Amino acid sequence: MASGGPALESLVNQVISVITNDGRNIVGTLRGFDQATNIILDESHERVYSTKEGVQQLVLGLYIIRGDNIVVGEVDEDLDARLDLSKLRAHPLKPVIH
Repeated sequence: MASGGPALESLVNQVISVITNDGRNIVGTLRGFDQATNIILDESHERVYSTKEGVQQLVLGLYIIRGDNIVVGEVDEDLDARLDLSKLRAHPLKPVIH
């Protein structure tokens, strides 16, 4: 069993949000992961936040993310579909400083 264990196993084929240590927010369908928590996302996009304009969504498609410095969360797809990201304003996340 991978180090992500049952928590990640239960999220396979579900839409998740990944926050990277450099402050990126990537949303996509979890297709797999390994013992180092490297993850494979399908139909993914990066959400870029700004205080001046709505959230931009950059299409990434099939995407592999190294698992050494990420946080993974489940996305409520119904709630997410109701959000008008073009009207949402927020400060971009700052990178994590070790």
